Parts: sequence; structure tokens; C-alpha cells
Amino acid sequence: MKRIIKSMETKYETKALNLVEKVFTEHDNEHEGKLVRSLVEEIRNHSNYLPELELIMVDELDEVIGYVMFSRFSLEEKYADELLLLSPAAVKTSLQRQHISKELIEYGFQKAKEMGFNAVLVEGNPANYHARGFKTAADYGILAGKTVHLPAIDCLMATELVEGALNHIHGYVEYDCYKSLT
Repeated sequence: MKRIIKSMETKYETKALNLVEKVFTEHDNEHEGKLVRSLVEEIRNHSNYLPELELIMVDELDEVIGYVMFSRFSLEEKYADELLLLSPAAVKTSLQRQHISKELIEYGFQKAKEMGFNAVLVEGNPANYHARGFKTAADYGILAGKTVHLPAIDCLMATELVEGALNHIHGYVEYDCYKSLT
């Protein structure tokens, strides 16, 4: 199967939203699917949005089969020029475990580094992100704030795009800039 990674284009915006909603609905439930779709729409309309880091993978039929979004993120109103949030990541359910998200995330890391970003945060299942170099964010002094409800502390993770980048980045993660998440 031919796979191509692209930055978001207008013609894929709705297809990508549909994929994200379907994947999260199938994995969790309808409420989660709608919530994550709403988050993508909200980020697209926020100053944190970076269109070149909203990435899709399409197949030979030009169908969206994978999706990741990296957006600017700050801790206590600091580090927005250095730090990104990876959220969400979605792969068509029938194609999961075929390295699609791995390829998208690693492509995103390279592109983000070229754009001058130094580190990435993600909230999710550690088993899905440790292989990409993510470690528990608390180990770096990055903690969940009042608007972040984690099932376990190790579900908030960070990784460096530049060695030593997280040595000076500390603070509390808050999602209060996104209505969908509060």
C-alpha cells in the first residue's frame, strides 16, 4: 500500500475530522469521538495552531488513513516557542499496528525540530508512546494541573527534540485554553 504524509490541506479537513471522530468512537465511545473532533476544530481556530504540523497520511486512493496534530503549547504562559502538544493521533482502526502513527509522529518530530521547537508533550497510554522516546513528564518537573485529569501520573509524557531541552522547562499543564477539555 502506497502511503504519503502531507501537511493539512483544505480538501482533507473534513475527512480528517471524520477519521478522528470514528477512531475515537470505535476505541472509546461516541462521546469521546465527538469530544476529540471538537478539540481538533478548536485548535484549528486557536493561536496555538500550526497548519504545517497538522499531518495526515493518505493511501493510494487519496483517503486519509492516519492523523496527528502538533500545536504550540505553554506551561504557565511560558515556553510556547519551544514546546508542542501532540494531540490527537488517530489511525484507521483496520490499519492500526502497521506503523502509521509511528511514521507520522517521527515525521512531525523532524518538521517541528526544523521549525525550532525543542520538546513535545502528550497525554495517553505510555505503552503507545515510550517507543517514540516519551518519558513521564513529572520526571522533568512537568505536572498535571487542575484541568488535567489523568488515570495515572505516567499518562502525561514528554520528549526532547533537542538534547537537554527539558532541563529548563518546568510547570503545570493546564488545558484551560480549550473549552473542549475543561
